[in-house]
Amino acid sequence: MSPTFRQLKSQDVGNAPELLDRDQSLLAFNERVLDWAVRDDVPLMERLRYLCIVSSNLDEFFEVRAEPHLAANRANDRKGVYTVDTFERLAGALHHLVARQYALYNEKLMPAFEAQGIKIMSHGERNTVQRQWVRQYFEREVRPLLIPVGLDPSHPFPQVANKSLNFIVRLSGKDAFGRENEIAIVKVPRVLPRLIRMPDKVSGGVTMFVSLSSVIRAHLSELLPGRTVGQFSQFRVTRHSDLAVDEEDVQNLRTALRAGLEVRHYGQAVRLEVSAGCSEYLAEFLLKEFDLPQQALYRVAGPVNLVRLTQLIDLLDRPDLCFTPYKASYPVQMNHGQCIFDQLKLGDILIHQPFESFDGVLAFLREAVNDPQVLAIKQTIYRTGSDSTLMDLLREAVRRGKEVTVVVELKARFDEEANINWAEMLESIGAQVVYGVVGLKTHAKMMLITRREGRALKRYGHLSTGNYNPRTAGLYTDLSHITADTALTADMEHVFVHLASHSKLPRLRKVWMAPFYLHRNLIGKIDSLGVAAGKGNPSRIVAKMNSLTDEALIRSLMRAGAQGVKIDLIVRGACMLPAQVPGHTDNIRVRSIIGRFLEHSRVFYFRQGEVEELYLSSADWMNRNMVRRVELAWPVTDAVQRQRIVDECLVAYLHDGVDAWDMGPDGTYTHVQGDGKTAVHGAQAALMVRYGRNVPGKRGV
Repeated sequence: MSPTFRQLKSQDVGNAPELLDRDQSLLAFNERVLDWAVRDDVPLMERLRYLCIVSSNLDEFFEVRAEPHLAANRANDRKGVYTVDTFERLAGALHHLVARQYALYNEKLMPAFEAQGIKIMSHGERNTVQRQWVRQYFEREVRPLLIPVGLDPSHPFPQVANKSLNFIVRLSGKDAFGRENEIAIVKVPRVLPRLIRMPDKVSGGVTMFVSLSSVIRAHLSELLPGRTVGQFSQFRVTRHSDLAVDEEDVQNLRTALRAGLEVRHYGQAVRLEVSAGCSEYLAEFLLKEFDLPQQALYRVAGPVNLVRLTQLIDLLDRPDLCFTPYKASYPVQMNHGQCIFDQLKLGDILIHQPFESFDGVLAFLREAVNDPQVLAIKQTIYRTGSDSTLMDLLREAVRRGKEVTVVVELKARFDEEANINWAEMLESIGAQVVYGVVGLKTHAKMMLITRREGRALKRYGHLSTGNYNPRTAGLYTDLSHITADTALTADMEHVFVHLASHSKLPRLRKVWMAPFYLHRNLIGKIDSLGVAAGKGNPSRIVAKMNSLTDEALIRSLMRAGAQGVKIDLIVRGACMLPAQVPGHTDNIRVRSIIGRFLEHSRVFYFRQGEVEELYLSSADWMNRNMVRRVELAWPVTDAVQRQRIVDECLVAYLHDGVDAWDMGPDGTYTHVQGDGKTAVHGAQAALMVRYGRNVPGKRGV
């Protein structure tokens, strides 16, 4: 899929190339993720997992990104950023991607599972004994939870929750009161499993499953006695789900967000999924009910929610069909049994997750909690999950009488409820909980520990490119930096005081903070290298991030490249900068790494001559991160540590010959392929071998 282009703003001089479209670039990223599900060298259950990941990504895309395009189409808007044209092009790309998913599911993955003795049986394939078992299951587990709703003037179309599974049924005959109302809706309870394993006694030696939808479909007529079921279909509606709360106009943000969560499931409809065989009558009925155009209708030849197929992976005990388990090593710079505070007096500690274990971060916090000399712990919370060892440690710190201050970001998208619950729990036991600055998300990841050492108070800090979430720390690549650097920890103290008190932020010595200095400093650094290159001084930029969509930073990079700076950008997801455009961005290369782990670390490297600078950050190069979030970038000044990051996070990825995709001048990505003569290596696989307790056995890791 080729990303479409968008003209630069009028203030861009000359014949600068067009920028790539952000939403199309996001879909191109999901095409690259889908490639893992296509590849025969990836274990079968992992292929299914990647297929489900794409579906989960698309759900979020619709929930967050689709509404303005849909609104523009509804208003027949043909100017501006969102137009009828952007809606139609986006819908075309989405339909193409969804069609690829279901073709892969039906033509490749399901036959491959069947070859392994694993099958999801449709109603038409089940024999008499199996149908009898399904009927018994339906009567015992399913039917008591179903209440069909017949539509008539006193029973209008029921509220249908975001992404819930439902059936629509067209009936003939008359109801119990002699009326001819012909439409009924059956909501499928979310508490029921979407896949049910059939017992061995009826499966004939095959590992056999039935889907909940097929169980209900087979017994629809029994739910509506006295009526004849004609046309029917599964359906699922996706709704706009980005919470909008005017922080300036609410007295209690936590209360307002909790109220918003109650109605999120019933926002504006943006997508309608139905079974491939859904009749035109029922499809049009649903489109009209949800006020959606024809392009928002997705007919799918299979489960209308592929995300829930991850249950199949959970229900199967087939390690031979999965990646070889990876066990991360304990951080190599941390010594078991030795006081971490003593270790930090000798130098900073760097942890490269998930190749090295997040247990090192937990050990740092656990030691602080248990150390009677530690007086205070301050931490930011963005995404920790609903079950968190880290939060339990903070609770224990409060119990032990330490001063605990937690900056909780309530508006972390789709984590709002978990964060509200943590905030209320911590407040209830005496922790100081603050919510940052009005209008800004606190996305910075930092922990600051204050310890009494003799007559002095000493600060120790942890800064990270990723979240304080033990689960995702095993799935995302991130860098944790633990330090006793006095200037760096003093800057962290200033940031915490600023977030809690909203007092004026003093000038920071080492940290670049958004929304104040980060954007300006990045552009200044890029521009200075451009000036140096223009004078003939060798200059280099390598930046690794998740997204590059900020136009000011993009223009700065393009100017620097035109002046002679050699620029490599490792951007996992959306990238609006067109690389390798002859005469314009010849000096800029863009590559995306899609591997077993989600690339999440942000590393910014600048070199002028022999002078090197390297920053780690919580921020992607997006406008929202620069002007609407509290973000941090901080330098790594130790030469050995800096070289380690360069080698592991930049050089290894620039030479990846397995999981890399390179952007071409037209904005499309090409999977890097070896020449067949020399051995190729994947950066993630190499790091797993370097740090893992076991050597991965299967290709694709």
